[in-house]
Amino acid sequence: MEKKYTTLRKIGYAEAASYLLLLVIAMPLKYMAEMDWAVKYTGWAHGILFMAYIGFLLVEGMSNKWSFKIYVYGFLASILPFGPIVFDKKVLDKM
Repeated sequence: MEKKYTTLRKIGYAEAASYLLLLVIAMPLKYMAEMDWAVKYTGWAHGILFMAYIGFLLVEGMSNKWSFKIYVYGFLASILPFGPIVFDKKVLDKM
């Protein structure tokens, strides 16, 4: 069976990975090794992926007539580590 929302899922996983890289690798490098560039570039990539995730969340939601509650879950997922992965497994898999 083919899964729906493949683009949203892929961007969600990439956004979650970039957020974890930012928190676990880039931030310690910035404050412990004074490597400001680590946060600059990782943060830039994460910001683009975050905006893409929110954009695709809105597009998929509008085209599939999601309830407001699903939008809220998706947005909250985007600001939590592993959030998009949990949103994928708990919400998108059931749709």
